This record gives sequence, C-alpha cells and structure tokens, in this order.
Amino acid sequence: MPAVDRGDGAFATSGEPDAGNQHMSTVGVVGAGVMGTGVAEAVARVSRSVVLVDVSADALERARAAIHRNCRMGRLLGTDAADPQEVLDRIETTGSLEALADCDFVVENIIEDFALKAPVYAELDRICPSGTIFIANTSAIPITRLASLTTRPDRVIGVHFMNPVPQKPAVELIPGFHTSPETLAATTALLAVMGKQAIQVRDASGFVSNRVLMLMINEAAFLLHEGTATAATVDEVFRSCFGHPMGPLETADLIGLDTILLSLEVLLEHYADPKFRPSPVLRELVNAGCTGRKAGRGFHHYSDVSSSSTPRPLELT
Repeated sequence: MPAVDRGDGAFATSGEPDAGNQHMSTVGVVGAGVMGTGVAEAVARVSRSVVLVDVSADALERARAAIHRNCRMGRLLGTDAADPQEVLDRIETTGSLEALADCDFVVENIIEDFALKAPVYAELDRICPSGTIFIANTSAIPITRLASLTTRPDRVIGVHFMNPVPQKPAVELIPGFHTSPETLAATTALLAVMGKQAIQVRDASGFVSNRVLMLMINEAAFLLHEGTATAATVDEVFRSCFGHPMGPLETADLIGLDTILLSLEVLLEHYADPKFRPSPVLRELVNAGCTGRKAGRGFHHYSDVSSSSTPRPLELT
C-alpha cells in the first residue's frame, strides 16, 4: 500500500497506524524491565496511551514506581514539566498479552534470548490485527529472524532504543528483509512524535552500536579478569583520557550484565568469531546474580539501586 504524504512530514497508510496523528491509538509495550519501562514512559510522556504487559506483577509495580520517580525528579530539577500522575494515568498495566488486541504498534522488549522471544511473537501474531506493527527492541538478534516468527514479516521492524530511553535523543532503526516502506514510514513517524532521531542501519546481528560496544565492554572485562587494572581504573581512563561520560564497565552495569552476556552469546553464535567469547569474569558475575545497577552490584557496587549514584568499585581477586 502506498504511503500518503499528510503534508507535515509524516506519513500515513491505508490500514496502517497514523503515528503522527494527535489521536494515535494505544502503543503496546511487552516487558516491564529497564528498557520496557523506559519505552512506556517515553510514549506516555508525549500524551499517548500505553498498555504495558509483563508476567510479573512485581515488575509492573516497579515500573510504575520508576516512572513516577523519574517524572517527579525531572520536575524538581526543572528539566521537564511532565506531571507524574498524568503520565501514569496514560499507562495501563496487565499480565495478559490479550490486552494488546487494539494496539497499532507493539514494542517487544524481552531479554536477548530467541527461545523466550519466539512464543511471544507467535501469540502477538495471533492476538493483534493484521495492521499492527511489531517493533523489536533488541540488542543483537537480527530483525529478519524475529520477523520469520510471524505471518506479517512486512510489519516487523527493529528499533534499538538506548538506555535511559526517555533521555536518549536517537535510536537505531533496522528494517528487516521484508519490512515494507509503509512500516518504515509509520515507525519513523512514531519515533518523531517521541522526539527520537531515527538512524537507519542494515539488519545484521548487533547492528552498529552493539557490534562495537559489546566488544569494548568485553575487552574491558578481560582487563579486569587479567589483573591489568581495577574496574574503577578502567572506567577512569575512558572518562579522563577520552572524555566519555561513563567508562565501559559503568556502562555495562547500566545496561545489565545479563543483557551484555546474552548479547555476546548471540554475536558469537551468529558470526562464529571467537572475538565475541564472553569474559570469564562477566559470566561469573551474572551467575552470582551481580547483574549491575538493577541488582545493586555488578562491576561496581551501588548503594541505591534506583538512583544514578556514583558507583563504588568492586575489587576482584
């Protein structure tokens, strides 16, 4: 179906959601982890309704608390005027995928495990109307592979959101092999409504950002494992010598070490290149439950899991 120029830079298609319309329908978000919570907040902040789905009631409660806290902090600091209650009022939380039946877009945020994603896509394909666009917020899994799980591969597209989602101005936009021009236009329009710059890249495991970032984080973990430097020293080199706002191991803690490990395993499987083999210390920390900020401990210790407090170094022997 041809895209129709609405005259304001956005596009609408017959049978496709009009992402630029002020009365755009609900956006579904699957997964109430760090990324899913961020996506739900970012959509609700621009006066759109959200259905946030997770099998864990506790995760949904934590998501609502985090969104309220983020909006309240923004108002206190004067960085934004979003009213916490108004944002939360636009977000429906549920444990049932069936609640996504009326959504124009569904953003999937499940961890980087294809075996866990596969049955969810099959259910979404059954539940959602044929015009619903599925957005895969994935770090490393190819979009074409995820699209193959559905009967609508032309309506599946990748959007790699960056963490924290509400604060990051750009995303990677990844069309799959079958993604239609209409899906690409509608998704780009949605992202524009959210205030996101869409940087389009080709579909390949890890895309651009994580193909490079995962290697940097993993090599930094190897430095720690080999005793070349402490985690604090590694991060200080990147902050002070290169002007990075965060070092690679702090970045890993923010992303989540479990996500880092899974992403490296996907890259290793896809490219069969040993350069992606995970560092032993990374695997050890994940096995120990030390998955980063969300757990209070990763490569660094964190006194307040919910805040952006300065990390305290974790010394490994």
